[in-house]
Amino acid sequence: MQYKTTLGTALAACALAVSSSFALASPGHGDKPDIGQSGDVSSIDRVIEVEMTEMKFTPEDVEIEKGETVKFIVSNEGRAVHEFNLGTESMWDDHRGEMRKMMKAGLMTVRELRHDKMMAAGMMHDDANSVLLEPGETAEIIWTFSGDAEIGFACNVPGHRAAGMVGTFSTGGADVSS
Repeated sequence: MQYKTTLGTALAACALAVSSSFALASPGHGDKPDIGQSGDVSSIDRVIEVEMTEMKFTPEDVEIEKGETVKFIVSNEGRAVHEFNLGTESMWDDHRGEMRKMMKAGLMTVRELRHDKMMAAGMMHDDANSVLLEPGETAEIIWTFSGDAEIGFACNVPGHRAAGMVGTFSTGGADVSS
């Protein structure tokens, strides 16, 4: 009988711990601005190539329409690690701490990503709105601009955004979501 009570208590404690962790994790997610979402390859309206070099994106300004799905082909033509991150100023400010931790912990250097260390630390940097690239690498993001937040793109590698590595999205008059 003691065994059943102890087992029941242990299971109840586990269930409480799991439900508490979900409850604690969820409040911040509802407060995030609506920047759109990962798009579907079958819905791509157009392709935009973005080149990253030292502290610069080309193009620096991209015109988009609400509801449009864009495939970004992002290439790092610079000599340093760079990031292409779709978001808002506040999202980038929040992300800055993670990027600093990655650099400080040796998960990345100025020129190299240490994927094995990133995986071991649980910091894979694999969000749908962002790519982190070593020099010479190319990656893609497919994004649907369905949100209402004013967004842009930035490199959040420590010091890069502060040096001006930021781009803007201009919204045209059309809404292609219908």
